[in-house]
Amino acid sequence: MIIDAHQHLWTADYAWLRDPSLARIRRDYTVDDLRAVIGAAGVDRTVLVEAGRCAAAETREFLSTANDTPEIAGVVGWASLLDPLLAVTIDAYRAGPGGHLLVGIRDQVQAEADDFLDRPRVRAGLAAVADAGLVNELVVRTAQLPSVARAAAALPESTFVLDHLGKPPIAAGGLHGWRSLLVPVAARPNVIAKLSGLVAEADWATWTPADLKPYVDTAVDLFGTDRLMFGSDWPVLEVAAGYTEVKEAMSDLLGGLPADVFGGTAKSTYHLELM
Repeated sequence: MIIDAHQHLWTADYAWLRDPSLARIRRDYTVDDLRAVIGAAGVDRTVLVEAGRCAAAETREFLSTANDTPEIAGVVGWASLLDPLLAVTIDAYRAGPGGHLLVGIRDQVQAEADDFLDRPRVRAGLAAVADAGLVNELVVRTAQLPSVARAAAALPESTFVLDHLGKPPIAAGGLHGWRSLLVPVAARPNVIAKLSGLVAEADWATWTPADLKPYVDTAVDLFGTDRLMFGSDWPVLEVAAGYTEVKEAMSDLLGGLPADVFGGTAKSTYHLELM
């Protein structure tokens, strides 16, 4: 069973889609669209991730959608890590339709200062997510990677998932600086990384799999395939490529479809119940 560990749904009115450069993905993306692309690519299940609306209503909607969509095996919902009642928020998500499919919490850390994850209130939020038995999903900029390593060391009981390999500056050719910051993150055994979102960090018009190869090779070298997950980052990927194109590029770079990267790691990390 092949699992895409990172996909989104959204409507055209999401605020961040107002950026003129994102015009090509400024439309509604529905479950029917998802079924079409994963069906064509031979993907069986997905993990639906909050899409930057930063509203509890989105998470409730996603959980309800997942409840009615067998292809969606789990949901990473949004919540503020600064919410003093975060545990209550999580309980409320779980009490609603599809609440049993909540597998993680993600705040938009990439929009915050480099030391955001070091702050005591944020650490308390991360601990609350871990105490609830959920994954702490992190979308961060490369400059924030040192704080990821520190948070993972401070909270060894938490499982952290690093989205998009920490958004390496592929288009700018920033391999070595990014790698040096990723090494301490990968050294923490409680951090899992996603091979996702890489085409969006490359040159949208000219990228080739060869541009991604040094970053994928680095991830395999530092994490091993048993701590890596394939994620399409659909529909974001459509700024640069098609769904099947990205899946095939990743397969080519990995020399096939490693069972852990393309399913096993996601199943164990998110505790997915698959039929």
